[in-house]
Amino acid sequence: MKKFMIDILLQGIDNETRMRLLPREQEIIKEWEDNGTLLGNYIKADTAGIYLVLMAEDKEDADKKLSTLPYYPYMKIEIMTLR
Repeated sequence: MKKFMIDILLQGIDNETRMRLLPREQEIIKEWEDNGTLLGNYIKADTAGIYLVLMAEDKEDADKKLSTLPYYPYMKIEIMTLR
């Protein structure tokens, strides 16, 4: 497993949809924290987005994991491999 820095910017999601999807989004993030998949998450101060440090086999695996999140259709994602 490798570490990946995930830069996520939310785009095109209205507040009502965001609030409706939030509980499941938080539930999945908590599961990832508990099982060691997610090493860190940091909410961006100036934009609607987040940075994640995620464990995955490769970039495709990282994207596959991210695709299970309810916010995924609204995410602009950049995945960077860390040492």
